[in-house]
Amino acid sequence: MVGTKGYSSYRGRGPRWKILLAILLVLVIAVAASVIYLQQFIVYSADGRRQINLPWQTEEKEPPPDGEGEDPADQPDVDLVVQEPEDQGPQETVAFSLPAQALTQALWQETEKPAGTNAVAVRLKTSNGTVYFNAANAVSGAAETELDTAAALTAITAQEGLHTIASMACLQDFKAANADVEGRGLKNTGGYIFYDGNNSLWLDPAKPGAREYVCALAKEIAELGFDELLLTDFSYPTVGKINKINYNTDVPLANNLDLLLSDLNAALEPYDILLSVEIPEVVIAGGPDTVAGLDLNRLVSRVDRIYAATTPEKVETLSNLVSQAAGEDGRVEFIPELAADSPAPAGSRLILAE
Repeated sequence: MVGTKGYSSYRGRGPRWKILLAILLVLVIAVAASVIYLQQFIVYSADGRRQINLPWQTEEKEPPPDGEGEDPADQPDVDLVVQEPEDQGPQETVAFSLPAQALTQALWQETEKPAGTNAVAVRLKTSNGTVYFNAANAVSGAAETELDTAAALTAITAQEGLHTIASMACLQDFKAANADVEGRGLKNTGGYIFYDGNNSLWLDPAKPGAREYVCALAKEIAELGFDELLLTDFSYPTVGKINKINYNTDVPLANNLDLLLSDLNAALEPYDILLSVEIPEVVIAGGPDTVAGLDLNRLVSRVDRIYAATTPEKVETLSNLVSQAAGEDGRVEFIPELAADSPAPAGSRLILAE
C-alpha cells in the first residue's frame, strides 16, 4: 500500500533534561570523591587558616639520625635497663719495705717479694739527709746512688699492678740543716744549730728555705713516677734539751707543719701521687702532741693516708680513731706499719723491713 503523499512516520527525540541530569550527577560524584581524597592533605597554617598541601608540593626530608627530633609519642615504648658496675671497693695496699740503700736492678731482682703483697716502699731519703736517687735539688754530698739506680727506680714505677711508695724523711735532716743553718736549720736559743738527744739536726718548717727544700725533693720524687709519697720524721724534735730550741715563731707549732703540708700539696698538685705522713700511734690514741706539733684532727684534712707503727691487736682501734677524726666526708685512710713476723690483720698494711 502506498502511503499518503507528504506524510512519513515520526520517531521523536528524548528530552534534553535527562542528559543534563546524568552529567550533573557524574560531576557531583567526582567532586565528592575529590573532597574525600583531599581531606588527608589539609593542613592548618600558623594563623588558623586551612590549606591543601599536596605530596608533590612538599620536599622530602631525610629522617633525623638516631631518632633525633621524632615525636616521643611516635616512638616505641622501650624498657631501658642500666647495668650498674659492681662495687669492688677500695683495693687493699699490702706493701713491704726495702732496706735503706741505693737501689739497683740486681738488688730489685734478688729481692724476695712476700706472698700477697702488691706494693713496695722504697726509702729515698733518710733522717741523716742522705738521698738515694739522682736528685738535682739535694744539697752537696747528700746524694748516694749507683750507676743504674735511675733505671732501677724506673723499672719499679713502671711495673704493672705494683703500687710504689717513696719513703722520705722530712724534717730530721743532718746534711741539709747543717748546709744552711740560717736559711733552713732549726737553731737553739744561743743562735747555733740545735742538736737533739740523738745528736741529730732538724729543718725548721717555719723557714721558707726549709719548706722549699722539702718541696723540691718531693716534686723530683713525683716526677720519678711513684704512686705515693710517705713522709717520715714529720714533726719537731721531742728528745734532748727541747727547752733550748728557738722555734722562730709565736704561733702553735702545728701551724708551721700545716704550712709545710699546704706547700707540699701545692707542689704535688700537677702529679698523680698520694701524700701520706707517718706519726706515732700515741698521737692517734692519746691526742695532740704540742711538743712535736702533731694534731691528728689537723693532719687528716691535708693528707691521703696516716701511717703508724703498731701491733695487729691495735689496728682496728687506731683505724676507727682516724676515721672519726676525718669525719663523714674524710678521705684519709689509716695504714698500720707492722713487724715482718707479725700476723697480718685484714686491710691495707705496710710490713717493715727487718
